[in-house]
Amino acid sequence: MNFKRKFPAVVTLCLAALLSQGVQAKELKSVGITLGSLGNPYFVTLAEGAKAKVMELNPNAKVTSVSADYDLSKQFTQIDNFISAGVDLILLNAVDPSAIESAIKKARKAGIVVVAVDVNAKGVDATVQTDNVEAGRLACQFIIDKLSGKGNMIIQNGPQVTSVMDRVTGCKNALAKAPDIKVLSDDQDAKGSREGGLNAMQGYLTRFPKIDGLFAINDPQAIGSDLAAKQLKRSGIIITSVDGAPDIENALKTDTSIQASASQDPWAMAQDAVVLGNDILNDRKPAEALTLLTPKLITRDNIGEYKGWSSKR
Repeated sequence: MNFKRKFPAVVTLCLAALLSQGVQAKELKSVGITLGSLGNPYFVTLAEGAKAKVMELNPNAKVTSVSADYDLSKQFTQIDNFISAGVDLILLNAVDPSAIESAIKKARKAGIVVVAVDVNAKGVDATVQTDNVEAGRLACQFIIDKLSGKGNMIIQNGPQVTSVMDRVTGCKNALAKAPDIKVLSDDQDAKGSREGGLNAMQGYLTRFPKIDGLFAINDPQAIGSDLAAKQLKRSGIIITSVDGAPDIENALKTDTSIQASASQDPWAMAQDAVVLGNDILNDRKPAEALTLLTPKLITRDNIGEYKGWSSKR
């Protein structure tokens, strides 16, 4: 028997099989998404954008979106559930970017890709978020310009996640160049919600007889703050925020104190995150671990040109 001829052929076939397995794409079959609050339209749009992109990649994939409701213990449980379910990818909007690290490590040890969305988190494979420092700067610079650099202003803070802290940093960067703007308050957590904004603003209006401007860290807080000003019949307050949500689109077209919002694009953010996650799953790591999306200031002057969150691009 002539082994010299057959042996090379066997080796060739084995190598071909191995190479074939090596280049075969890993299919994205299951995705778990845990978000701050699905009571916020921003996160609803993010979940919908992610699902749409997953369905493009694999129409038979399973996508599970859950609301952590800013509860760290709840988010730990959700990640454990995703691990038990054997998902391929987790999109994570971290309730606490540092404390959640052990859950992220556990997921990655199980072979699951973890991509942070909207806020960064320790130990993830990659992050996609808005340039929140720039968003905060844009929103506060608008107030500074409207007040010609003089007046009393409030920074209405929120949950201490990286996106919120970055927005406040951006705002303070702008204020550093406006020494005649007095900041009356900058540390109250209005919970990222409309009700939180309403309650916080009621307190400000009771404590401070003169408020010229207010920067809310997101649109729900801005809507709540505007409602409080109306209830207490306080006018002339310039309110700005971050998000570019549908409610803000309506507010900018009607008689409110809200005059600007630095828009985010949760649809694009989610789609980018899914693509990144799928690439990492297939051993194609991004050149940069952090992807920043550029915000745009939406005002009464340009609201007619704004595509909004519902524009699926």
